[in-house]
Amino acid sequence: MIEIIPGLPDNVLAVTVSGILTGEDYEKVLVPAIEDKVQKYGKIRILYQLGEKFEGFTDEAMLEDTKFGIRHFTSFEKIALVSNVDWIVNAVKVFKFIIPGSVRTYRNEELSEAKAWISE
Repeated sequence: MIEIIPGLPDNVLAVTVSGILTGEDYEKVLVPAIEDKVQKYGKIRILYQLGEKFEGFTDEAMLEDTKFGIRHFTSFEKIALVSNVDWIVNAVKVFKFIIPGSVRTYRNEELSEAKAWISE
């Protein structure tokens, strides 16, 4: 399940994920929210938190994430990944050098720092 985190600047989309992330979550929540902000602001900032109750991704969600990432490869000015899932944090650290824009990773207990950075 994806939920929007309120209270950040208008050009920032902040979401938290819990349970198992599905392709339907992408189609109904994440993709429309990102595309709306990209249409309004051009480049946007995203804070993506895999919360304490995050359990994983379905195959469909992984496919949607890949397709969406390719389609909007240059749409992000800043990306903050917040997670305690080591393999995901490590993967982002490895690939952040090919992603346009600034990318930082944070632990769940550093959510306030991630919010501050993404809002700068």
